[in-house]
Amino acid sequence: MKVLCILYDDPKGGMPKNYPLSELPKLDKYPDGQALPTPKNIDYTPGELLGCVSGELGLRKFLESNGHELVVTSDKDGENCTADKELVDADVVISQPFWPFYLTKERIANAKNLKMAVTAGIGSDHVDLQAAMDNGIDVVEVTYCNSRSVAEHIVMMILSLVRDYHNQHRIVNEGGWNIADAVQRSYDVEGMHIGTVAAGRIGLDALRKMKPFDVHLHYFDRHRLPDSVEKELNLTFHESVESLVAVCDVVTINCPLHPETENLFDEVLINKMKKGAYIVNTARGKICDREAIAKALESGQLSGYAGDVWFPQPAPNDHIWRTMPHHGMTPHTSGTSLSAQARYAAGVREILECFFEGKPIREEYTIVKDGNLAGTGAHSYSKGSATSGSEEAAKYKKM
Repeated sequence: MKVLCILYDDPKGGMPKNYPLSELPKLDKYPDGQALPTPKNIDYTPGELLGCVSGELGLRKFLESNGHELVVTSDKDGENCTADKELVDADVVISQPFWPFYLTKERIANAKNLKMAVTAGIGSDHVDLQAAMDNGIDVVEVTYCNSRSVAEHIVMMILSLVRDYHNQHRIVNEGGWNIADAVQRSYDVEGMHIGTVAAGRIGLDALRKMKPFDVHLHYFDRHRLPDSVEKELNLTFHESVESLVAVCDVVTINCPLHPETENLFDEVLINKMKKGAYIVNTARGKICDREAIAKALESGQLSGYAGDVWFPQPAPNDHIWRTMPHHGMTPHTSGTSLSAQARYAAGVREILECFFEGKPIREEYTIVKDGNLAGTGAHSYSKGSATSGSEEAAKYKKM
């Protein structure tokens, strides 16, 4: 079979010859008891750079020794891109949320052999799920592999925004010692009201990690948490997003992107937020209206916006979020730390082993199966597609 793998570019200076840490901490299981990926074997050292083109998710030896073809590229956008040419006869396509290959309805129509789309990570909104269902293509992802990585990133972003770290770091880099300038927008997070839109693995973990900061915790989710969890964290449940954002100083967005959440944070909802609030978005960029976010930062309705996600990805060089005030944007790195890469590479290998051997793929990895939302997909997504506009990714030019 032919496996097409779309990964982000190698480091500008070439692949690392060594790494800061010689080994990763050993994890036995995820917090809810779910087992970590369980491939029969791996052909890489955990902690290596695996998510880029030369890293190949550690798959080449495994695939080629079993008679399969592996094509790896970062060229995924625009007319005549390599990914489009190779997709035509591919049986499996693998892509990461950080450098997504937008598997649109049109691309799926041209991929007559395609049987499965694998997300090396979590979040499969870059696949037109409706088109996948209509064409009998299964969609799977490595659920939970980088959820805790993202939750750590959320905590980092909340503290960085509220303390105005980015501005203070800039002053030092510019040779200054302007303390008044450095602290005129800096606050303590203690006593603030912190809320998450969706309290799944990432959202709930972020709340747990914030609890020691002596803050008030809130959440909105269409699936209410058990009473025991609410009591443990002293959580306030909200029946609507509007109720949550009206009282929170910091809102972290952790829901999947699908037609119901696309542009959820528009000008109307942002204006219902507490004036001067902060937004941290590590979910998907398209959940927020880009112009509305920039306008709210300009007016002071928002004090800060830290997003790890954009739409499309990579973001065009002139994307307004690159230059708006009081932002803490990163290029979707929260879930692709070297620690996370080791787990999602192992998860992809586990999925492929099952696929080639005709064995069931874990239900928790399943998004679409046999023409319907299934497993995690049935719990987290709605039918339809959120890939429209993804062609704008071709506007990004490497610097």
